[in-house]
Amino acid sequence: MDTTPFTGSNGLTRRRMLGTALALGAAAPLGLASTSWASSPSSPSASGSATGRLTLPAPTGPHPVGTVALHLRDASRPDPAAGPGQYRELMASVWYPARQTDGLPLAPWLADGPMQLFLDDTGYPLPLSVAPLTSGHVGAPVHRTGHRLPVVVYAHGAHSHRGDHTVIVQELASHGYIVVTVDLPHDAFTQFPGRPPVTPARNPNIDTGVLAYVPDFRFVLDCVEELAAGRNPDADRRELPEGLLGAPDPQLIGMFGWSKGGSVTAQTAVVDPRVRAGLSLDGPMIPTITTDLDRPFLMMTADWPRTPDSAAETFWTHLRGWRLNIQADGAVHSSYGDNMTLIPQAGKLLGMSEQQIQQQVGTLDPERGMLIQQAYPLAFFDQHLRHRRGHLLDGPSPRFPEVKFLP
Repeated sequence: MDTTPFTGSNGLTRRRMLGTALALGAAAPLGLASTSWASSPSSPSASGSATGRLTLPAPTGPHPVGTVALHLRDASRPDPAAGPGQYRELMASVWYPARQTDGLPLAPWLADGPMQLFLDDTGYPLPLSVAPLTSGHVGAPVHRTGHRLPVVVYAHGAHSHRGDHTVIVQELASHGYIVVTVDLPHDAFTQFPGRPPVTPARNPNIDTGVLAYVPDFRFVLDCVEELAAGRNPDADRRELPEGLLGAPDPQLIGMFGWSKGGSVTAQTAVVDPRVRAGLSLDGPMIPTITTDLDRPFLMMTADWPRTPDSAAETFWTHLRGWRLNIQADGAVHSSYGDNMTLIPQAGKLLGMSEQQIQQQVGTLDPERGMLIQQAYPLAFFDQHLRHRRGHLLDGPSPRFPEVKFLP
């Protein structure tokens, strides 16, 4: 049973909130269903494009972004939930700074098959043409400058998918990080090569709790080490982009996650020292962690703050290394993620009131919220993986007066 709550203060799941927004966008009189993706997504702001397409803000780093999907199979762990004789499998994507991207297609936020299931699951029949594209160019060669690249691994929230925080992911990649995003087995909208897409499991006999995913992410760390050693971990041995083998630095690995994924991040960091720095985006930190952690950890809280006797507070008291808890004024659970830009765009297309939009994503200004997402995770991993000490994490910043540093 999943022990991690994944609803916000308004009782809506992440999936339901986004589905509602997308449905509203499809009903708008701006021809979303017939709109083609004619322009690049590299320029829109958090408020969306002028033509009414749902878009993601462009990354700010000096490098274009490349991406490739991986099919991973852990032959050491049978997976009875997948059927007799089956082993644990998961889909992942690797994002990285690219050397050149001319003529290469942009990766979708979510592939067509899983996206259709995602939309159907919300109860709204929508055309796939409303889905945003990312800034990731499929199969682009890796930008290498003679040294290995730091790695960050991402865990999504319950009943979601690995594209859920693409804005943060591609921001890190544009600044020189390799980022590995992972679909949680049996708890994601995903698709394995040559098979039909699948939805998150609804079977109570399938364990989709936080602790069930710690071995998965330890296996992902093993796969990062395989890539670093020049070996291809893809179960189908598909060709990897030029320069990816040998690119990751296995000594510089961080991890972050949202909601349930934030809890998975903390639990993985506690048991695996390869995670040198951890970041939770409003994770409830359930099950309660009572083991000391001596590595850097950043908590960005909203609906799951540190309150007396909360699991988040207990975890905080066991952080023995560098630690920081920040919270953006007006943020709610879904403010830390792509929701922060997708829902307001759809609402504006429909003429929703500001109050209706704020019920979904809080009172934090959407464009400011996206800038916060791009700035603070990057500053955190820069400081603790690259030892590039800036000043953003030292205390309240005039650049971001909305961000409060909590004692």
